[in-house]
Amino acid sequence: MPEHLPPDVAGVLDVLLGGDDPVHLALRAQLPHLRVRERCTCGCGTAHFDLDTAAVRPAPSGPRTVVAAEALIRTEDGDCPGEVLAFARGGYLSWLEVCSWSDGTEVTLAMALRTLRRRDVP
Repeated sequence: MPEHLPPDVAGVLDVLLGGDDPVHLALRAQLPHLRVRERCTCGCGTAHFDLDTAAVRPAPSGPRTVVAAEALIRTEDGDCPGEVLAFARGGYLSWLEVCSWSDGTEVTLAMALRTLRRRDVP
């Protein structure tokens, strides 16, 4: 896990981009060169990245913006109040988004990480 990323961002990316998928492998190789440019001010954990694209190869995800990885966020009682998505633009990690589907439950990267650690992510 890259030490220069905040622990919540690094932890979620580490698990979300796990596995042997060629796109995920290429995106994981970008993590040491990734920096958080800005974070959402609401506390959800959404993060936009800067990346030294000269130092890494693009992932084979195509030239457009794509959802490179995603996972549902679940509470302890099984409710699903949102999801977390990793976006790549032109093959480079661009941002990590936390989406809430409910006004009643605060969804954060910490909640996403707890969910991801409870199950395997393909």
